[in-house]
Amino acid sequence: MTQRVEIRRYTPDDLQQSYALVRDELARTDQVILQELQSHYPFVDRLAKYGFRLGGKRLRPALVLLSGKACGNLTEEHFALAAAVEMIHTATLIHDDVLDEATMRRHLATVNAQWDNEASVLLGDYLFARAVCLAGSLETNFACCAIGEAARVMCEGELRQVDSRGNYDLTEEEYVEIIADKTAALCACCCRLGSHYAGASEDLRESMGRYGRHLGIAFQITDDILDVLGDERTTGKSLGTDLVKQKPTLPLIRLLNRAGGGRRREILSLLSRSENHRREALRPWFEQEDAIAYSHERAEWHIHEAKEELQSAADSPARKALAMLADFVVNRKL
Repeated sequence: MTQRVEIRRYTPDDLQQSYALVRDELARTDQVILQELQSHYPFVDRLAKYGFRLGGKRLRPALVLLSGKACGNLTEEHFALAAAVEMIHTATLIHDDVLDEATMRRHLATVNAQWDNEASVLLGDYLFARAVCLAGSLETNFACCAIGEAARVMCEGELRQVDSRGNYDLTEEEYVEIIADKTAALCACCCRLGSHYAGASEDLRESMGRYGRHLGIAFQITDDILDVLGDERTTGKSLGTDLVKQKPTLPLIRLLNRAGGGRRREILSLLSRSENHRREALRPWFEQEDAIAYSHERAEWHIHEAKEELQSAADSPARKALAMLADFVVNRKL
C-alpha cells in the first residue's frame, strides 16, 4: 500500500533563526577562516577562497559555538576550533565531489569541474593541513586528538562505503554504521569540542557528543532522501550521484526490502543500466512505496534521541537553539 508523508520543508530562513544566538560569532569565525586561507601564491589563494565559498550552511562551526554556549562561556579557542572544523568539512566536500564526479555544489561549479581532480585533491589536503595547524596552536592537545580521531573514523566510513558499492544486500544496520562514521563523527566531534572548551564535565561532554552523532546520522539520511527526490535547483548541487555510484542508501535499502522477487529484480535491472537515468527511472518506485516515509521516520527517531541528550545541559537559549537546529536538519530541503 502506498504511504505518503507530509513533511514541512525548512528553508535557509529557518536555519538562520537557529543561528541567531551565534550570528556574530559565526561572522567572526568566517574572518578567522579567511585569514587562515591567505596564501602568497595567487593560484593557491584563489583556489582556497573558492573552496571556502562551497562550504555552505556552516553547520559544524555552529555546533561548536552553540555547544560551547550551552555548556558555559565561549573562549578564544572556540573560534579557532569552529574555523578548523569548517575547513575539514569543506575538504571532505571537495574530495567527495571528486569521488562522485559531481559538477555543482551550492549553486557553483565544483572545484573539480572548475579546475580538475588534481587541484581538488590537493586543495582538500591543504585545507585539512591548515585545520590541523590551527587546532595545534591551542595550549592543550585535546582538540588535535579529537579531530584526528574523528578524521580517522570518517575515512574508515568512506572506505566502507566504497567497499559496499553495488552490494544491494547491505543491511540497514550496516548502512547506519557507515554514515555514523563518515558523516556523524565530525558532528559529534564539534559538540565535544564546544562543550569541552567551555568547561563541561566529561559526562556532559559525552552527552553533547551523542547529540551530535544522532544529529549527523539524521542529516545524512535526509541527504540521501534528497539525493533521490530533491530538486537540483533548490539544493544547488548534483543529485542522483549515489545511484550512479551504486551506493546503497536507506531509501533504496528499504525499497529493495519491500519489493517482492520479480519487482526486486526489476529494480536491480534499473540500477544496473549503463545510462545515467536511474534517478528518473526509480522515482516512481520511491513514490509508490513507503521508502521515503520510512527513511524520514528513521531520521526523526535520531532527532528525538539527539534532543533527549540535550536534557543533560541546563535549560538555556543555546540548548533551545540546538533543538531548533535538529528540527532543521531533518526537515530541510537543501
